[in-house]
Amino acid sequence: MSQNLAAQRSLNAIAKTTVPAGAPAVGLGGILAVGVGNALEFYDFLTFSFFSIQIGHCFFPDARGSRGLLYALATFGVGFAMRPLGGFLIGRFGDRAGRKPAMLLSFSLMGFAILGVALTPSYAQIGIAAPLLLVAFRLIQGFALGGEVGPSTAYLVEAAPAHRRGLYVSVQNCTADLAVLAAGVVGYVLSRQLTPAELDAWGWRVAFLLGVAVVPFGLWMRRNLPETVAPRQPDRPAAKASRVSVRAIVLGVCMLGAATISGYVLDYLTTYAQDSLKMSTRLAFVATMVVGLVQAGADLLAGLLSDQFGRRPVMLVAVAVLTLLTVPMFLAMNRTASVQLAFTAMGILAVLNPMATVPMLVTITESLPRAVRSGTLATMYACSIAVFGGSTQFVVQWLKDVSGSVLAPAWYMTAALIVGGTAAMLSRETRPRTPTQFADLG
Repeated sequence: MSQNLAAQRSLNAIAKTTVPAGAPAVGLGGILAVGVGNALEFYDFLTFSFFSIQIGHCFFPDARGSRGLLYALATFGVGFAMRPLGGFLIGRFGDRAGRKPAMLLSFSLMGFAILGVALTPSYAQIGIAAPLLLVAFRLIQGFALGGEVGPSTAYLVEAAPAHRRGLYVSVQNCTADLAVLAAGVVGYVLSRQLTPAELDAWGWRVAFLLGVAVVPFGLWMRRNLPETVAPRQPDRPAAKASRVSVRAIVLGVCMLGAATISGYVLDYLTTYAQDSLKMSTRLAFVATMVVGLVQAGADLLAGLLSDQFGRRPVMLVAVAVLTLLTVPMFLAMNRTASVQLAFTAMGILAVLNPMATVPMLVTITESLPRAVRSGTLATMYACSIAVFGGSTQFVVQWLKDVSGSVLAPAWYMTAALIVGGTAAMLSRETRPRTPTQFADLG
């Protein structure tokens, strides 16, 4: 009896620190603490892509050239396979124990894995153990990243004032795009200051360690966040009303798949600028910075517009315009040797894409019942990333090689947008308009 009483008092104490539904209890620092995990994910993704050649030289020295690069990219792709498992387990943990413990767990594992990649000795130093350790850290990282988005996005929806949920969720995308900008800056500076031999030896490790440096600050910021849900008592399972319909899952996966493909195609522009547009490596990094900077501002604007006019109108208009302009923008980039025109086309795509994808994420999150929001969103997002995010750059490169068309990435992105736009049309408006709706969405 005394143990039960103590447990109930603990639950009551936690409940007192829980953010009431719709209450604006989380300030700017709290929002950034949530978004920093997503930022670290994208920073790591691009950093590994930028320096995959150097990583291949370090861990697969007997396969210099294209085979070493292939092995490095395969190692990178291994992490995607663990994302659904991480999304399911950490996401459900976020529903049972609270959003804050789940966010701390995923972020801690993420930082540990990135540090491990940065500090793993080379093949020349420890032999076959080097690539094995690299794969192990990538698996841990994939597991952690799979469980990051569900609890953190659920937290933003629940901590936001009801009329600012779109803006709060847009911080997820904004911090990710700022990470794109940061990765571009780091890549540009290192490629400018270091020789190829120095990049192979230690330069790529510097890029990862810069990402690791934010982990202690991110953990400190997250530890000070209030909780938005009380931990579920073991003898009280989720209510039947919290079950998610198959229709909602299918529509959500279609929208997440479209958002993932379009986002990763834009991230692919660094490689595309060098391979198809014949830009120098430094200009290609500048292209990455342009895309990251423009998208970061457009993310916040998309969130505000979705709060003002509704989720469906903003994303449907953006999807329609983006579908019509993607191929012409890629065509314009390839028909002229003008760097300015290429950057302008990239900027236009970078503005339009968040207008479509930010309201999609808000819609999906608000559509899910609070009791299972973290786990369901984490699993859906992780599966979408594993299937579409892990394959997008490979698919567009393969399509280019098979078709011989430099417009292959544009057509692939357009097809994904059509599927996502159709799902958006079939979804319901989730922006709350009455106090009752505010309370129901929680």
